[in-house]
Amino acid sequence: MDVEYPLGPVEYLTFYFADNHFRGEIIPALTELTDSGLIRVIDLAVVSKDADGNVTIFESNELTEDVALALDALDYEMVGMLSEEDLLVLAEGLPNNSTAAAMLIDNVWAANFARAVRDANGVLVDNVRIPHSVVQAVRQSLLDAAGLS
Repeated sequence: MDVEYPLGPVEYLTFYFADNHFRGEIIPALTELTDSGLIRVIDLAVVSKDADGNVTIFESNELTEDVALALDALDYEMVGMLSEEDLLVLAEGLPNNSTAAAMLIDNVWAANFARAVRDANGVLVDNVRIPHSVVQAVRQSLLDAAGLS
């Protein structure tokens, strides 16, 4: 990794897939984001919990060949930043018989803005991701109120 590269905001994202149905379907959309330069994957890990609650942390070479190849194509920046402890904490919250993907991503698209805020002695006070379902519900209620739905 180029140590001079200015990092944008870094986010820790986790997704879980019920019934252990993670087959890599999200990889093309993730690859599109990295190829376009909007994000950079810093680290990525896959955690699985079986029906009995046993946890497995997968390295990319332990996944199915197509998923492993797709993940390897992402060219992670700092493999190992997600520690085993981080992944075990994630696993604690997983329902039995599910799989989770954990990622650290650099929001490259915001790097210049983040640097400008820091250079102006600004400090991020809060960062809240509003769930899609909440945004859609509010949007629909506004459309309904305006008679546009």
